[in-house]
Amino acid sequence: MSNSAIVKTLVWPDEAATTAYAQQLAAALTRAHDGLNACITLEGDLGAGKTTLVRHLLRELGVQGRVKSPTYAVVEPYQVAAGAIWHFDFYRFSDPREWEDAGFRDIFASPGLKLCEWPQHAQGVMPRPDLTIQIAVDDNEQRRVTLHALTPHGEALLA
Repeated sequence: MSNSAIVKTLVWPDEAATTAYAQQLAAALTRAHDGLNACITLEGDLGAGKTTLVRHLLRELGVQGRVKSPTYAVVEPYQVAAGAIWHFDFYRFSDPREWEDAGFRDIFASPGLKLCEWPQHAQGVMPRPDLTIQIAVDDNEQRRVTLHALTPHGEALLA
């Protein structure tokens, strides 16, 4: 997929393991020198657990209230003490002009955490992510997770 300096593989046997990883990632994001300034993509089939991971991560970062999937809205914004967070779901995204019209260029140029499901649907307009999380479900319903650090910041998040 890439010339990643760091690639890690994990197995999440259950949702508790997903939660534990969300806790680790939240801790790495909040101790990073530039705060919540990162772009993370989540890849995997429908039902793989992308939104579940995002929900646990948002909770760990301090999001209160209902966490909605942005499938129809494309993006859901959040504000926490550590900074701004945007949760994107590009599943229904198909028109690159929408990138400009919706102000996504400005969002990605601004500080904050961008969590992007279905990034392949925004290929060509979305900037290079710091970290890619690929989730696959195996025959035992476990999640096999591959993490790719694509930038120095992504490497720091995995270190």
